[in-house]
Amino acid sequence: MRLIMFILKCVVGLLASLGFLIVAAVVALAVWADGAKRWVAAEPEIADRSVLSLDLSDGLVEARSDNPFAQLSLGHVLTLREAVEALEAAGEDPRVQGLVARLGIGELGIAQVQELRQAIGEFRETGKFTIAFAESFGEGGNGTLHYYLASAFGEVWLQPSGGFDVTGLALETPFLREALDKLGIVPRLGQREEYKGAMNTFTDRELPAPQRENLQQLLDSWLGQVARDIAAARGGDEGAVRAAIDSAPHPAAAALDSGLVDRLGYWDEVSDAVTAEAGDDVEFLALATYAKAHDPLPTPGPTVALIYGLGPVVLASSDDGGVFGDGGVMASDAVSEAIATAVEDPEIDAIVLRIDSPGGSYVASDVIWREVQLAREADKPLIVSMSNMAASGGYFVAAPAHKIVALPGTVTGSIGVVSGKLVFTGLWDKLGINWDGVEAGAAARYWSMNRDFSPEEWARLQDSLDRVYADFTGKVADGRSMAPADVAAAAKGQVWTGEDARELGLVDELGGLKAALALAAEAAGQPGERPQVKVLPEPRDPFKALLEDLLAGQIQMARLRGLVQDLTRLAATFRPLMDAMEPGPGSSEGPQLRAPELPPRP
Repeated sequence: MRLIMFILKCVVGLLASLGFLIVAAVVALAVWADGAKRWVAAEPEIADRSVLSLDLSDGLVEARSDNPFAQLSLGHVLTLREAVEALEAAGEDPRVQGLVARLGIGELGIAQVQELRQAIGEFRETGKFTIAFAESFGEGGNGTLHYYLASAFGEVWLQPSGGFDVTGLALETPFLREALDKLGIVPRLGQREEYKGAMNTFTDRELPAPQRENLQQLLDSWLGQVARDIAAARGGDEGAVRAAIDSAPHPAAAALDSGLVDRLGYWDEVSDAVTAEAGDDVEFLALATYAKAHDPLPTPGPTVALIYGLGPVVLASSDDGGVFGDGGVMASDAVSEAIATAVEDPEIDAIVLRIDSPGGSYVASDVIWREVQLAREADKPLIVSMSNMAASGGYFVAAPAHKIVALPGTVTGSIGVVSGKLVFTGLWDKLGINWDGVEAGAAARYWSMNRDFSPEEWARLQDSLDRVYADFTGKVADGRSMAPADVAAAAKGQVWTGEDARELGLVDELGGLKAALALAAEAAGQPGERPQVKVLPEPRDPFKALLEDLLAGQIQMARLRGLVQDLTRLAATFRPLMDAMEPGPGSSEGPQLRAPELPPRP
């Protein structure tokens, strides 16, 4: 096992090294030649008559990593905040005539879609046209979320050969218990309580009834939101939308006949239609480019610190996932220090903590929770803004906030705890491998995967689960001013959409980052004023500063960026296998506040 792990890590390290050497060589060449200026693209200009174009084939990210290699790999990918603010600015910009989006490809989360839909709706309210085009809504896959986004546009085009594969939402989880039994691996894992499903992939052969019920409720809530919003946007009947989803996939002509698509055509025909609408002299401008070039929005309001808590919660400083930054983490040191800095800074009037996290380490979550609690005690307003997911440890850290804002589709809750380890002794016996050694202390091998828990140790683990669960639910009750009975009803490991969580008292309001910033301004005593946003922690990587133009994607070296992107993706391909072979969740870190695995983003 360790030999395989060693080989895999060598492969990933080799890929990382290749990427580093490629970028380092380019930087050295640029400095030596003193010719970097002629590679830099001209400062983007906004034509007097412009139409913005949005291409989501690369998806969206919450925030860019400080890791230079991750930035190079991402290229021009938009952040959600950039997209929303650019649309807001464009709505007020007389030079911008409309918006055209190419959809159908790219990873999107339902909460991200809802936040974008709101921004597009506000852009449409200014009287400017919006067109969404897709070659296909689902090319051999699920096009539900992409069509959900498209439905917010004034006009939806679909290529005649494309499919309308708006088939709904599904969750499929692999269960490894039978395979582990055959291998002689015993999952010795505990949880609180029956709905907590983070470890079921190891402990069960199928989805347990309580979790099946809870996840079905989650998916039903999601689908209800999708059908309701599509019907409202298209001026149709929710029942008809559900019937179309249930009978999908459909050919493009059927989608046109049903009124879910406005026109069939190819991209060149969309371009011609835009020209006819906006004039022959109109110029297309990528929304990502406009986001960099438009005049800043006026910010007469208070100063608000924006702090991102993205990825699994870990008890460490942020490393952005390694050399390539392929898996950011919500590092307790970085996030807690940023909150403390904002609390102590007299020039900062309020804080917004933006969370997109499935949870993780209980201790790390508690580190961040403490700083949120101290912000509350210092009467420094702290608003939590939840993105696609803020569950388990991601909800734990949010509990003391002054207010919690979530999108209707945000996954939240999962108030529970898991812990334990995988025991490999049976596998070693099958392989003829014998582990031996010495120890000092009766519990020195408590977390060792080479022996099972003793009855006394198992009892201690159960005591730990009880203690952590009581702490979690108690802190939710205190932070949310909820009765313990109400917390108990919402807890037990259950996951909720943001819409349902609001009904339960776990969330205060529905909305995106813009709504959270507005609440922060209101809490700071300046309601209705757009705040000045200060992102914390501030950039501190000197390598990033050295390569600012390169990493911003402004240097026209497409082949280089493509090669580094390929290396990054290849490294990312090996990572899940490495993660699966690492010690099981909680095997060496104690109790874990983790949400269950949920469907990939269509």
